[in-house]
Amino acid sequence: MADKKLPSTFANMVIVLTLVSVISALALAFTYSVTKDAIAQVGVKRTLKALQDVLPEFNNDPVKEKYTLEDPEFKDIELYPARKDDQLVGTAVQTFSDNGFGGRIVLMVGFDAVARIRNISVLNQTETPGLGNKMTEPKFKDQFNGKDPSAFKMKVRKDGGEVDAISAATISSRAFCDAADRAYRALLNGGRK
Repeated sequence: MADKKLPSTFANMVIVLTLVSVISALALAFTYSVTKDAIAQVGVKRTLKALQDVLPEFNNDPVKEKYTLEDPEFKDIELYPARKDDQLVGTAVQTFSDNGFGGRIVLMVGFDAVARIRNISVLNQTETPGLGNKMTEPKFKDQFNGKDPSAFKMKVRKDGGEVDAISAATISSRAFCDAADRAYRALLNGGRK
């Protein structure tokens, strides 16, 4: 029995391409619907872990109390107040910079009750492995801990600041400083609730 082959006409090609596209779209939609809740849960767990890493001990739910500022300068920045027995003990600010070598970097910057940086957690970055991604290492990010941003110049030394840049990754270091500074400015502009 001979195989029947569709003639190679424009109409047949359009039909086959349409079928392939529809089947692919349905497969993607199904995959998204199956995984979206799991992805959201991973995001919430990552946020909770970052909050615990950057804030003093708290007993409220900062995720439920999170808020944003109306100022367009702070669009896409989220603030998480941390309270212990209804007293504000700190605020975490999820901030970003689009000036990274590999694009946007996202940080969680924790401030204590008097606006000193307690700790910083890198949530997302696509910097060069072995260079810019060293921003996640304590040697770089811990130099911000305990600093009062009103007195500590959050710029790399090359730009007149007090931050030791990552060797061969000045752009990534600048982006980290930019994001941390944006977090501090957001905190000052209504971030202590």
